[in-house]
Amino acid sequence: MKHIDSLREKVPEPAKDIWLNLTSVLTSGSLTVDQRWGVAVASAIAARNALVSATLLAEAKDAVLPAVIEDAVGAAALMGMNNVYYRFRHLVGKPSYSDKPARLRMNKLAKPSTNKLDFELYSLAVSAINGCETCLQAHEKITVEGGLSEDNVHDAVRIAATIQALAIAIEAGELVGV
Repeated sequence: MKHIDSLREKVPEPAKDIWLNLTSVLTSGSLTVDQRWGVAVASAIAARNALVSATLLAEAKDAVLPAVIEDAVGAAALMGMNNVYYRFRHLVGKPSYSDKPARLRMNKLAKPSTNKLDFELYSLAVSAINGCETCLQAHEKITVEGGLSEDNVHDAVRIAATIQALAIAIEAGELVGV
């Protein structure tokens, strides 16, 4: 992983487990190569660290077709909107808000560039990072009912968690001068 190796020196010593986890989750597990890199790119964008996003995007471009990256970007953007909106409705808990139509465009969710199931998996990973219970439950249900296994879902969330931790570790390293 030629691009990702450039991040190794940016991870501070106390966070070296994150580096080991990253190499593990990106090279093994139950996901296809497209699913693994789609989840990774969507998660990196959701983690909001420009260096992590650019590095994982460069690595993904060497591994998958542009349509996978397009769907990962679409999932990160749509969940950036949906996770805020649906988390608000859930946390406020007033039926009056739940009765109102969202009126937010989500065409990419219905017509992804690759396939709906993988797009849902990318959306699930982003929803895990953004902490939206409603979206997590909805995307998990769709992916499992669509034929993915709980192991697939679990591996996607492991990737999301590790990439979020990587973004935090690199930012922490910059703060403390590593």
